[in-house]
Amino acid sequence: MKFDYVKTRREDVTSIPENWSGAIKTVMRHYTRFNVWVYKKSGGRLMKNFPGGYPICLVGMTGKKTGKAREIALIHLPLGDKKLLVASQGGMASHPLWYHNIKANPAITIQVGRECLAYTAREVDADTKRELWPHLVSLYPDFDEYQARTDRDIPVFCCEPTAP
Repeated sequence: MKFDYVKTRREDVTSIPENWSGAIKTVMRHYTRFNVWVYKKSGGRLMKNFPGGYPICLVGMTGKKTGKAREIALIHLPLGDKKLLVASQGGMASHPLWYHNIKANPAITIQVGRECLAYTAREVDADTKRELWPHLVSLYPDFDEYQARTDRDIPVFCCEPTAP
C-alpha cells in the first residue's frame, strides 16, 4: 500500500476502466453544472447532498486558462472555521480540472446553504494530509477507497477564511 494510513487495499477496490474515464468525466461535469444551478436557485435547500446523504458546498474559483468564474459542487468538509477540499475525482488517474484552477488562483469562495464566504486555499503537505485523513474519512468514508484505487497522491486543500 502506497499510503499506510489508507485502510482500504487496492485489491479490494474495483478499478475504473481507462476507456470509461471520458464518459465518466462528461457525466460528472453535466451533473455538477445542474447541481450547482439547482443549489444556487434554491438557496442551498435542494440538491444539497451527494448520494448517501453527504452534504455539499459550492466552491467558486477562477479558471486557470480563461480567467472566468467557475463553480463546482463538492462534499462539505468543515474543520473548525476552515474547510477542506479533496481532489479525489473518484480515484481516477488524473486530478480534476478544478484542482488546477485552485492551484493557479487560491482565492476562492465556499457557499454552504445561503452563506457564501471568501477563503484562501493551500494544498497541504504529506504529513498534514496524514493527520487530516482520519477526519476526512469520518466525513466521507469513500475517500479511502478512492486513494486505494489510484497511484496518484490525491491532493487535499485546507481553506482558511479571508478577512473581509
